[in-house]
Amino acid sequence: MVAMSRLFRRLSSLALLALLSACGTSRDPTSGPGGQGVVGHYKVGQPYRIKGRWYRPEYDPSYVRTGTASWYGADFHGLATANGEVFDKEQITAAHPTLPLPSIARVTNLDNGRSIEVRVNDRGPFIGDRLIDLSQAAARKLGYEGRGLAPVRVEFLGLANARGTPPLPSPATSSPSDT
Repeated sequence: MVAMSRLFRRLSSLALLALLSACGTSRDPTSGPGGQGVVGHYKVGQPYRIKGRWYRPEYDPSYVRTGTASWYGADFHGLATANGEVFDKEQITAAHPTLPLPSIARVTNLDNGRSIEVRVNDRGPFIGDRLIDLSQAAARKLGYEGRGLAPVRVEFLGLANARGTPPLPSPATSSPSDT
């Protein structure tokens, strides 16, 4: 009985020590799901063509556009993004066809005025004239998860934290076009 009591106290002490040591840790908010420290790399990329449409990635610090937002979730959850991060539908992230990766953009729902800042870490959407594809959590915060689409304004705010050398702004900025 005494041995059992000592064992219980020892295990309790170890458990308490583990809990206390966990309280002092912090996690980089740009790390991946579960705090694995997964931060993608900087990427602008070369022009590319999908479904007959040309996209020309560029770093345009003055980027502001209005258009249609959609959202993506479970089908892509856990998969790699275009800059090497892991997509988590419950994080506030987005896919954009031309902004530098990763970057921070302010997205405003023009129907209700709600606005959030998202981490753009993926390429897309590639359906019709959609401007940006938000994570399911971001769409929920902007109030259009149930509808699927919303009119939005997207403003580039700056580059996000990533591995590698940050890109420089494009020498000449131009409007995206189809060729």
